[in-house]
Amino acid sequence: MDKEKKEESSAIHPAVAPLSYLLGTWKGEGEGGYPTINSFRYGEELHFSHPASGKPVIAYSHKTWKLDSDQPMHSESGYWRPKPDGSLEVVIAQSTGLAEVLKGTYSAEDNVIKLHSQVVANASKITITMKPHSLGLRSDLHGMEASIGLTHALLLMVREISRVYEMVNGDLHYVVQMATNLTTLQPHLKAVLKKLP
Repeated sequence: MDKEKKEESSAIHPAVAPLSYLLGTWKGEGEGGYPTINSFRYGEELHFSHPASGKPVIAYSHKTWKLDSDQPMHSESGYWRPKPDGSLEVVIAQSTGLAEVLKGTYSAEDNVIKLHSQVVANASKITITMKPHSLGLRSDLHGMEASIGLTHALLLMVREISRVYEMVNGDLHYVVQMATNLTTLQPHLKAVLKKLP
C-alpha cells in the first residue's frame, strides 16, 4: 500500500497538482434535509486518488451510512478533470441511478471548488411519500387525507445540483444544493470531513 501511495504522489500530473491536497481519504459526519424530506445525519467517507496512468484526472468515490447502525445509505463515484486555467469538469454516477455532469472552478490559493450541473440525467427515479401539508398543499382540498394520516407518493425529479468544497483549518467542508420539479435550488447536504493519515 505504501508503494502505491509513493507512486501516486511522485507521478502527479501538473494539471492535478493544484488539487493534490484532496488526494487521500476523508471521513466525518454530515447532515441533510430538504423541504420534501425529514432532516437526517450520516457518516461519510470520501476518497480522491490520482490514477497511475498519469493523466490529468482525479478518481472520486463517496459513501455514507446511518450513524446509529452503520447501515449503508448512499454511494457515488466519478472523475474530476482539472484544467490549468482553473476550470474543472466532473462526472458523477450515483447509486440511485442519477448521473451528473458538472463544470466549475477551483482556486488554488483559497482551496475553494465551485461546481454547477450542466446535465442531470436519469433524475426521475426518486419517489417520495409525504403528507399533503408538508408541501403546502391546500388543506381544504386534502383535509380528509391529512386528518386520517394518508400520504401521497410524488415523483421527485432532480433538475439542478451545485456543489461547493472548501478547506477550512485543514478540514474539508462541502455543501450540496439541489433543485427539483417541486423546489428551487436550496441546501440539501453539508458535511465536515477530516483527512485520514
